[in-house]
Amino acid sequence: MGISSKVLVAGASGLIGVAAIESFLSAGWDVVGISRRKPELPSGREFEFISVDLRDENAAREALSALGGITHVAYAAIYENADDLVSGWSNADQIEINNAMLRNVIEPLVSGKSKATFKHVSILQGTKAYGVHLHPIAIPARESDPRDDHANFFFDQQDYVRDAGEKHGFTYTVLRPQLVTGKTAGALNVLPAIGVYAAIRREKGESFGFPGGPSFVWEMADADLVGEVMVWAAQSPQAANEIFNVTNGDVFEWRSVWPAMAKTLGVNAGADEPTSVAQYIRENADVWAQIVARYGLASGDLRSFVGQGDQHADFAFAYGAPAGPVAFVSTVKLRKAGFNAAVDTRDAFCDALQSFIDRKLLPPAL
Repeated sequence: MGISSKVLVAGASGLIGVAAIESFLSAGWDVVGISRRKPELPSGREFEFISVDLRDENAAREALSALGGITHVAYAAIYENADDLVSGWSNADQIEINNAMLRNVIEPLVSGKSKATFKHVSILQGTKAYGVHLHPIAIPARESDPRDDHANFFFDQQDYVRDAGEKHGFTYTVLRPQLVTGKTAGALNVLPAIGVYAAIRREKGESFGFPGGPSFVWEMADADLVGEVMVWAAQSPQAANEIFNVTNGDVFEWRSVWPAMAKTLGVNAGADEPTSVAQYIRENADVWAQIVARYGLASGDLRSFVGQGDQHADFAFAYGAPAGPVAFVSTVKLRKAGFNAAVDTRDAFCDALQSFIDRKLLPPAL
């Protein structure tokens, strides 16, 4: 990495955006974050921030064309339909908004003050690129698999950065992490929902039984690890114009990690109790308010803390489903290219939950 490397993290307030900022700061980079609101980093560090709504082409152009010296972009911005999460992924309007947001970041950079310095962008896809939300996928799914023919913005964005890169002289990396969790509240992170669910169960004298459906084996990617991959991709020649699946490196089953999470959260695990986490949290919002008041928590706004994680938890736990998702991706390509860091998934879950407790977003383990 040259001394003058400067990364623009788009979607700075999101789960992966925050983790990317932390990782680039730790690696000694100059960082500029852009999103509508400035996030507080778990580490408490400061960074340069510009508030901009990436859906607004004029506002984005005004903010970004004047930015000089940007060498890299870590693109972690996404527009999701809060009301209809899953079917929204195939919605034509939503696809166009996401495509426009990426253009609204790249175009001002390649035509503005960073024109001469800009050399790489990383974008995120995930296993939906393989159609995991629509049908069974190959096991394991490989980056070299033929494109799955379904409406989405992932391939549109990939084609755009490929073509723009050829035209303007920058390279790109596509990252496909599996089920991301981490230390940032909101979005699709299931961990705040798990923490809130546990706290309400404890408050009501109920055990913290696993609320999902059939047992299944899965894998995931800790947001901090994805951030580290983005730092690696930004400076590794092996990552130029390539696609990489990303996971922690192990597999897990929810019931096997449940006791460790129960211990971190200070609750009794108890027997399975199939329950819609989203519905349970919604119906017990008043109980959560009591918990917030008693412990002086900073997460009084339940919806912004949980985000869509409660909806996602019902899907991720296979609640009410005949079987869980069958999704495994090969990470051999990433390891052969030189990125070999790994995370124990159980530790990742517990560390993130402990971080929420430490920051007074979840009540202490009693």
